[in-house]
Amino acid sequence: MAALFFSIGFVTWLNGPLITFVQVAFNLSDVASFLVPVCFYLAYFIFPLPATLLSRRIGLRRGLIVALVIMAAGTALFGECVNARLYAGALSGLTVIGAGLSLLQITINPYVSLLGDHDRAAQRIAIMGVANKFAGILAPMLFAVIVMPHVGEVAASIRDAPPGPEREAILTRFTHAVHAPYAMMALLLLVFAVLVARSALPDISLESAASTSSAAAPRRAHPLWLGTGVLAMFLYVGVEVLAGDAIGLYGRSLGLSLDVTKYLTALTLASMMAGYIVGMIVVPRFFTQERYLLLSCTAGIAICLLAMITSGTTPVLCVALLGFANAMILPALFPVVLAEAGTDGARATALLVMAFSGGAVLPQLFVHLVPALGTKAAFMSLAIPSYIFIAAWMLLICFRTAGHPPKAAIVTAGD
Repeated sequence: MAALFFSIGFVTWLNGPLITFVQVAFNLSDVASFLVPVCFYLAYFIFPLPATLLSRRIGLRRGLIVALVIMAAGTALFGECVNARLYAGALSGLTVIGAGLSLLQITINPYVSLLGDHDRAAQRIAIMGVANKFAGILAPMLFAVIVMPHVGEVAASIRDAPPGPEREAILTRFTHAVHAPYAMMALLLLVFAVLVARSALPDISLESAASTSSAAAPRRAHPLWLGTGVLAMFLYVGVEVLAGDAIGLYGRSLGLSLDVTKYLTALTLASMMAGYIVGMIVVPRFFTQERYLLLSCTAGIAICLLAMITSGTTPVLCVALLGFANAMILPALFPVVLAEAGTDGARATALLVMAFSGGAVLPQLFVHLVPALGTKAAFMSLAIPSYIFIAAWMLLICFRTAGHPPKAAIVTAGD
């Protein structure tokens, strides 16, 4: 399961450097280049309900296999289309990858819960999160070194070369660098599918997982609390993606070069992995997960305010530090929202995965707000209200349940 979460993180967190890559390779505006996270995360809105129906029909283990095959197909399609310099086709490949990840999220989360004692579920969440974010650190660094080692020079050469064969040759060499790495990734995903097919993992149905999650809370979901909890997840994923994928644009707006900003996503993910490790130590030994979420949101707001009043490279480092603040929000938020679902655990799981589409919406709002508000103000006008909403929702839930929200079994460790 940790290896599968590693694959989720590796594919997901390539989006940050991909934004820079496609902007150079296809000569795109900021808005057009940010279609990368839009197409990727919009799949989370479209496919979770069909993925839930498929998982009910074929079981969770077969669902894992199908998800990995779909991801492999999308990865291969993306590499081929970029190599052929077809931007629309490349975006289609990202959508296919997102579809596979939607199914993988629906199927893998019950496994995280059921492969071990319920009392140690939080520890398993943190382990999955570390695997996910370690891949998130590794992926953009490898992409920067292998695919974009001299991206600044390439961008300058493209800008200086007149339209014609010389510019086309530069672009062809640059885009061709993606082909082999993505073909290798597709092959590795197929190998993962074969390993899962030949493994001794139990063949669990979604119905049995849902019944396990609802054992501690035999009641129907309250539409208001479930709906606002899903909205909190939507805003959280949007802020997480902003800190990870939009940090490159944020850094460039403050004067950093392309050769520096291509590594910034890895910096955010390193900060986030540190947050997971700290969370493993202090939750629940020193803080409940609900209280730690409130502290995390408070830290996120404080870091945003610090970024607004500082200059130089400090605001960029502040955005990277948001990874630390963000790390334990999802592991705390997901099970509490799911507990509010009661016996509607399977439907709530699908809705929560659909909420990952916040990663498509908030970055697009950001690039549209930048011309009017500036980079700092646009970023903080989205991030700070999101943290406030998430913290307020958790506070109200704690007051509503007298500080003892019911437990849920199905959990997640990464988007």
